[in-house]
Amino acid sequence: MITVTSVEAQNRFGQLLDTVQREPVTITRHGRTAAFMVSVQDLQDLQVWQSARRKSNTAIEAFQSYFAKADAELTPAASELTDEDVVRMVKESQ
Repeated sequence: MITVTSVEAQNRFGQLLDTVQREPVTITRHGRTAAFMVSVQDLQDLQVWQSARRKSNTAIEAFQSYFAKADAELTPAASELTDEDVVRMVKESQ
């Protein structure tokens, strides 16, 4: 990734449009990152990734919500079972 100042970006804008087809460009202002230039394809890839991540987070939240509800409905005896107890009971039932 190349880095240019905001002044350079203004002066070389056309050239940077070509450059971002190959790699993103960092634009700095007063020594700090101010912006990034990326290709349309890179931006679309990022948007797809973000959408997939949001869906994944939603699924995780639904899973956690389901188990929180299930835990709240456990009988006192069931809530005292350990993982080892459950494994043993499953093996005994086979």
